[in-house]
Amino acid sequence: MKIKGKITSWKEEKGFGFITPNSGGKQVFVHIKAFNNRKKMPAINQLVSFTLATDKRGRPCAEKVTRAGEVLSKETKKGRRSVAFPIIFSVFVGVSALTNNIEILIFPFYLAMSLLTFILYAVDKSAAQKGSWRTQESTLHLFSLAGGWPGAMIAQETLRHKSKKQAFRAVFWTTVMLNMGGFIWLHTSDGGAVLSFILKSEIFIPIRVFAESLY
Repeated sequence: MKIKGKITSWKEEKGFGFITPNSGGKQVFVHIKAFNNRKKMPAINQLVSFTLATDKRGRPCAEKVTRAGEVLSKETKKGRRSVAFPIIFSVFVGVSALTNNIEILIFPFYLAMSLLTFILYAVDKSAAQKGSWRTQESTLHLFSLAGGWPGAMIAQETLRHKSKKQAFRAVFWTTVMLNMGGFIWLHTSDGGAVLSFILKSEIFIPIRVFAESLY
């Protein structure tokens, strides 16, 4: 949720200052890196809107800061489109399952994999900040390939994790294309037959009954 406020303190040489929320309360720390437009130096009494977050030490700070009347940058707009894409795909999967164009278990499977992948990204980012054991990139790619890429894409944009490294992004998009290709194949007669055969095994019966009860 965006909070409106005013910059009441700014140290240009150090690149940080404080924002006083319009609703009152304590001042919120803000760094130049938190601004949507970093090329333009902030000024005292400048009206802004921001998202409240916490730094590595758990202290409140401002993120995604935009000045009053400022147009969102191309990067911000791109991020919104990136989040919209996996959501639209998930809706399409749900519609396909509801209209019996694909096995009913596929929709909850994608949701579960996306949730697990999002959690993996969150845990990995936390580990990176603390300097502790990291999740292997191959593991993240494996979960994306298995159907968790919608959750991975949302995590990359919302958590700002693994969203800049070009080598990682190249492999990630390969997993997305491969998974979507497999999803399309499942809509064919051969793909549907293979999937039905697999899901009719005894191990999937309880899961299938539970999934069908949700629809």
